[in-house]
Amino acid sequence: MDHAFGTTYKTGWAPMPPSPPPSPTSPVPPRAPSPARPSSPPPSPISIMKIAVFSAKPYDREYLSRARDGAYVSVELVFHDFALSRETVSLAKGAQAICVFVNDTLSEDVLEDLHNLDIHAILLRCAGFNHVDLKAADRLRIFVANVPSYSPEAVAEFALALIQTLNRKTHRAYNRVREGNFSLDGLLGKTLHGKTVGIVGVGKIGIALARILRGFGCKLIAHDPYPTDAFLEFGKYASLDELLPQCDFISLHCPLTESTRHIINDQSLAKIKKGAMLVNTSRGGLIHTKSAIAALKNQQLGGLALDVYEAEGQLFYQDHSGDIIQDDELMRLMTFPNVIVCGHQAFFTEEALTEIAECTLKNFSDFIQNMPCKNALVSLGSSLVRKDSVPVRI
Repeated sequence: MDHAFGTTYKTGWAPMPPSPPPSPTSPVPPRAPSPARPSSPPPSPISIMKIAVFSAKPYDREYLSRARDGAYVSVELVFHDFALSRETVSLAKGAQAICVFVNDTLSEDVLEDLHNLDIHAILLRCAGFNHVDLKAADRLRIFVANVPSYSPEAVAEFALALIQTLNRKTHRAYNRVREGNFSLDGLLGKTLHGKTVGIVGVGKIGIALARILRGFGCKLIAHDPYPTDAFLEFGKYASLDELLPQCDFISLHCPLTESTRHIINDQSLAKIKKGAMLVNTSRGGLIHTKSAIAALKNQQLGGLALDVYEAEGQLFYQDHSGDIIQDDELMRLMTFPNVIVCGHQAFFTEEALTEIAECTLKNFSDFIQNMPCKNALVSLGSSLVRKDSVPVRI
C-alpha cells in the first residue's frame, strides 16, 4: 500500500480471511480473460514496524505491550525511560513512529530532527497537544494523533476526590491521627449538598463530573464558549464573569490554548466568591501561579487543589525526594495548609491505561494502512487541527 510519503509498507494488520472453496454442487461459470497488464514485482514479506516510546514508565511498558500482543503483533516497541528532546531525538533512528507523553518536547527543531530521521508519525498517548508544534508537523508532513478521551470518569472521580479532600481536610486528618492527635480543631468543612459548583469546560470529563455532582445535590453552573445541550439536564450555562462570583467550588476541565492560558489570573481571582475553592485536573497553564499564591495569602481563595502545574515538565513523573527542588513557586504553594498538589495522576486507572494503549496503536494502524484517522491533529497538507479539538473543553 502506497502511503503519502512514497513508502510501501506491508504490515499484516487485520488480514482478510481466505475465501471458502466453491461448493462442488455449484459450478463456477467461466470468466472472460483479464486484459494484460504490466508484471509486478513479487510482494515483499511482512515488515516489522518500529515505534520508539519516550518517557516510558513501567505501566506504559505493561499496557502498550499488552495492547500490541493482543492485536498488533507486527509492531516492535522500543522503550526509552527518558523524555524526548533535542538531546535524545537521535535514539528514534530506525523507527517509523514515536510515541510520547505530555512532558516530551515536540518543538519545531525537534520535529525537524524527526523528519531528518525519516520519522513519519507522532503518537500522543494523552489528550493534550499544546506541547506539539502542529504547524511545523503539517509543513513537514508528519502525522500526529492523540487520544482525545479515555475513561472521562477517571478524571472526573479524581476531581471530586480533590474537592472533598480539600473541603473536609481528610489529608490533614490522616497525618494527625498517625501522630496520635485526634483533635478536630482546624478540620471543619462544608456540606457539599446544596452548594454551587462551577465547571469550566463541559466536554466528556466535565459532563462526567456534572453527573457525579448532581448525585450530591449540588447546583451546577458551566462555562464553555462552545455550549452543547448535553449539560442542560444538569444545570445552566453562564459567562465566566457570571460563574465566578456564584460558586463555592470551581473545577477546570479545559485544554490549554492561547485563549485559555492563565484563564485564572489576578482579574478572575478577584471576581470569585470569597473563600471559594479551586480544583485543576486539566492543564497547569490554566492557572497563573503567582496570582493563585497572592489570592491564597489574602484569603480570597479558600483552597486550591492541583493535579497539574504550569512548570511541571521538569518535575512530575520523577522521584525528586532526594533532591533540592529549585521551583520556588511550587514550594511556596505546598506551604499552605489549604493547598493540595498531586503529580498529574487523575487519569491513572487500569481502565484508562488500557484505553490509552489501545487507541494509540489503533491510531498507528490507521496511519500505516492509509485509512482516515478520527484522532488526527494535522491533515498533512491542509493544516488543521481536528475540528472537535478546537473548543475549550476536554
